[in-house]
Amino acid sequence: MPIALAVHGGAWNIPDEAVQPSQDGVRRAREGGWRRLAEGGSALDVVEHAVRLLEDDPAFDAGRGSRLNDQGMVEMDASIMAGAGLEAGAVGAIRDVRHPVSVARQVMERSPHVMLVGDGARDFALAAGAETCRTLDLLVGRERERYLRVRSGERELVEREFDPEGLPEEGPLGTVGAVALDRAGHLAAATSTGGTQNKAAGRVGDTPIIGAGTYADDRFGAASATGWGEGILRVLLTKSAVDRLAAGAEPELAARSALEGLDRVRGKGG
Repeated sequence: MPIALAVHGGAWNIPDEAVQPSQDGVRRAREGGWRRLAEGGSALDVVEHAVRLLEDDPAFDAGRGSRLNDQGMVEMDASIMAGAGLEAGAVGAIRDVRHPVSVARQVMERSPHVMLVGDGARDFALAAGAETCRTLDLLVGRERERYLRVRSGERELVEREFDPEGLPEEGPLGTVGAVALDRAGHLAAATSTGGTQNKAAGRVGDTPIIGAGTYADDRFGAASATGWGEGILRVLLTKSAVDRLAAGAEPELAARSALEGLDRVRGKGG
């Protein structure tokens, strides 16, 4: 059985000085995941590992490097899905954890639920023994500077965050994610994000919503989305793409066709 792995670091206008760190970060996640996959690792383990590497990398808007919300806090979303039995786990607006994607997996495997949010997600993570941290541990200078600029009235940073003609200094837009196919023929997908600039406290985007930010089905395919969550949510982007694979479309055509659905809601993503 052939194996496959795809990794993404978000969709955004990368400024020149951030191109190399972004490429290096995606490469490290891909290579780390690929080693595990080639050694016979499960697709589920591989996508979790790859996304954890991206969450640790300050170049991306996930884990360390996440956006600050309008209260100066880091609230993160993540999800993971196994294509064999359509099992899934997700967390939304979770604080004070190092690896939201691993908490999402614990929700899938150690609870009767698919998604936990806010204080409930945090309490579950603590009880499950997840690695904890402070907002300060997740904060990088780039995001502190942007937060202070927004709070001082520089609204353009928020208004043009997903504008393809936006300023190159806007920074990371969207999520990180991975999809994998293992030697047993099983698919898995995982996605993680720090959310959008100056988002309202408690805002949850597409990332933890199964069928919007993440989807995997062994029979047809798997996908992980990135971009403006409000638009992606309304068209269920990843499920839409996998449905096109189910109908016989090649992967690139399935992706492009699904993305056309974003036009209806003036969405931006990939």
